[in-house]
Amino acid sequence: MAPRANWKGFLRLSLVTCPVALYPATSDTEKVSFNQINRKTGHRIKYLKVDAETGDEVSSDDIVKGYKVDTDTYIEVTKDELDDIALDSTHTIEIDEFVPKADIDNRYLIRPYYLVPDGKVGHDAYAVIRETIRSMNKVAIGRVVLTNREHIIALEPLESGLMGTLLRYPYEVRSEMEYFDDIQDVKLTKDMLDLAKHIVEKKSGAFEPELFEDHYETALIDLINKKRSGMPITAKAAPKTGGNVINLMDALKKSLASEKEAAPAAKVAKGKKPKKRVEGQREMLLPIAGKGGREAAAKEAPKKADKPVRAPARTKKAG
Repeated sequence: MAPRANWKGFLRLSLVTCPVALYPATSDTEKVSFNQINRKTGHRIKYLKVDAETGDEVSSDDIVKGYKVDTDTYIEVTKDELDDIALDSTHTIEIDEFVPKADIDNRYLIRPYYLVPDGKVGHDAYAVIRETIRSMNKVAIGRVVLTNREHIIALEPLESGLMGTLLRYPYEVRSEMEYFDDIQDVKLTKDMLDLAKHIVEKKSGAFEPELFEDHYETALIDLINKKRSGMPITAKAAPKTGGNVINLMDALKKSLASEKEAAPAAKVAKGKKPKKRVEGQREMLLPIAGKGGREAAAKEAPKKADKPVRAPARTKKAG
């Protein structure tokens, strides 16, 4: 099932307009999530909205937004008042300017979206805007309102569509000088830099995100599978942490030597076909069926306890 659009409206470049829909380009729904439960009863914890002074539960109809101006003083703002100050960008992404992509500081990037034509009309106008941006080799800067807030959005061609990235405002980005002022000015020798460059060269490769593995998520799934199967959980020994480096040159030489030793194994691994990307991490969780779920899961437990078991995708969310 396709995700719901976060926003629908119009994309406009001067007098060229087309209906569009904005979809999130990323998702965290496949990650294992937890609920808070009562240790004594095993029941899920439920949160209530209560009056901070009286302790009475408050219905949704009686809850309004308020801006805090003092300890116990709030300025109430109603939904109608917020609607009255709605901007044009509530329904339209107006392209204001075009800038080189290299000019956008990475600290301003928030999250990516896919911007696609909404419906069967306007595809020609959409294509004109997309190809204009592509031909200029620049990024289009516009404004869009999401969750009652106006955001800056940077649009760039991606295959046959457009990717929009929300950008932060300057007041949201902290100055690096607040943190970097106390960094010492260290003089490095050419030999040190040359050794460090050799290490980088040994570790250099192509960016292949399909080969990335979320080790924590895999370990989390393994833990849940073991607990479902009734297998014992043993605590791991704390990892050894390196102390202060006494001799930086020695450390660089040892690092380079270890990289050279690891190189043959890396070449062999590189010749292998990459693992097929897991579409849903939850598919690796053992299924639980009915009253005898624990016993059934125990029968399906992995022979090797250190690897999670892939099971058919479940429609019901875990946890």
